[in-house]
Amino acid sequence: MADGRSSQGADSDRSEREERSVPADEYDFEEFGPEDMARMSADEWDAAFDPDSWITGNELIDRVEADLRSRIANRDVFAVLERFADPPRILAYSDEGYAIVYPDGSVEGEGTVVRDVKPTVALCSMDDYEVPTPPEDWSLPDPEQVPEGSGDLGNQMLQVIAFGLLLAGIAAFVGLFVGDVGGSAVIVLVIAILFVLASVFLFLVVANARLSDRFRAVEYQDRLRAAGVQSADRPDFVPVDDGEIEPIGEGENASE
Repeated sequence: MADGRSSQGADSDRSEREERSVPADEYDFEEFGPEDMARMSADEWDAAFDPDSWITGNELIDRVEADLRSRIANRDVFAVLERFADPPRILAYSDEGYAIVYPDGSVEGEGTVVRDVKPTVALCSMDDYEVPTPPEDWSLPDPEQVPEGSGDLGNQMLQVIAFGLLLAGIAAFVGLFVGDVGGSAVIVLVIAILFVLASVFLFLVVANARLSDRFRAVEYQDRLRAAGVQSADRPDFVPVDDGEIEPIGEGENASE
C-alpha cells in the first residue's frame, strides 16, 4: 500500500511539473507582450510565474526602470518616466495615459501606457529575464529637437532623376524645332511629353513625402508637448502630487 501511495504521489508530482511546463512551450517569454497576457489563463499564469520565485521590492523597481528606459530609448514605449522614493514606485505617463508600478508588482493606471508597462513588469519579475542596459540618452527628445523633415538620400536621388528627366524632355522639345527629325517628329514629341510627365510625377512624390514627414514631425512634437516633455509638467489626469512624494533624480535609485 505504501508503495502504491508513493507511486501515486510521484505520478502526481510528475503531472504537476508537466502542467507547469506547458506555458513555456506555448509562449515565447523573450517576446512576451500584451497579446500573450490576454490569452493566458489563470492556471497558465500561476504555472509560468511561481509566486515564490517572483522578484519584488526595490530590485523589481530597479529592473522595471532599466527595462522601460531601454524601451523608451528604442521608441518601443512612448512615455515620460519618473521614479519616487516615498513610497517606492515608478511612474510612466504620456499624453494618452499613465501607469504606476509598485514594489509588489502591481500596476495601476489607464490608457496605452498601462498596456505597454504590464508586460515589462511581468518579465522583470522573472529571475531568468535579463534586463537590457539602457543608453545614457534614453529619454524622449525635446519637441524643438525633432527635425521636421527626414532629408534622406532617397528623396534626393528622386529629385536628381526628376531633374534629369525634365532636362531630357525639354531637350526633346527643343529638338523638334531646331533639329531635323523628319518623320519621327511624333515619336520625339511623345517621348518629350513622357519625360516631362515623369519628372513632374517624381517631383510630386518627393513633395508629398516631405510634406508627410513634416506633418508626422509636427504631430510628434505636439504629443511630446502634451506629455509635458518640454515643460516638465505632468498631464492633469496623472494622479501624482509633488507635495506628497519624494522624487529621485535621474540616474539614482532607492538604495542610494
